[in-house]
Amino acid sequence: MNLGLSLLVVFIVGQVLRTRYQRAHIALLSRHLAKMQLESHMETLSTTYTRAIQETNESRQQQIFDTVTQTEQAVATQTERLAQAFEKEPASATLMGIVAFHLPALVQIFPSMKRDFRQLLAIHAAGFRYVVDNEANWDAKTRAYHLSAELYLFQHSCHWFCKSRPIADARLLVRHKVDHKKVVESVCEPTRAAYESWRLNA
Repeated sequence: MNLGLSLLVVFIVGQVLRTRYQRAHIALLSRHLAKMQLESHMETLSTTYTRAIQETNESRQQQIFDTVTQTEQAVATQTERLAQAFEKEPASATLMGIVAFHLPALVQIFPSMKRDFRQLLAIHAAGFRYVVDNEANWDAKTRAYHLSAELYLFQHSCHWFCKSRPIADARLLVRHKVDHKKVVESVCEPTRAAYESWRLNA
């Protein structure tokens, strides 16, 4: 077998393994999300926050923020439920690659190239609860800013788990017009510290 054909075979096998990996992760996350209204709640918050922040009248702005109080609590509660549900899943189903283009075989060989999505979900759940309960005593607009960042980072993590880091980065930029670095800088301090520790496997 010549070199060109060998490389083609390796590429095809890699694509098959990557597709299998992505489908398994998508199916797993979808199965858990199907039991919740988390995605619709997050969309409601994103839309409402955008409308409130554009409002120049402070009284009217606060009224808009007040309309989603229950939705905020629902997001925090359901993210906690999601994290708890994933704790029951085996590590073999929740490990994800941190390299740009995930290669399942390499991740199995080199432990430093993989992270556990269960730990990441726990970080997001704690972050949502911290911001929703307003433990830092922010004003409504600042709180909404940080909660929006928490939402964006959570979506990024889900896309990363299901596809890859580059795809997650691209979707974040296209959908919300913000890059991953800025989102990480904008979440609450407990989330940022825990997230960076997770990424570094510290």
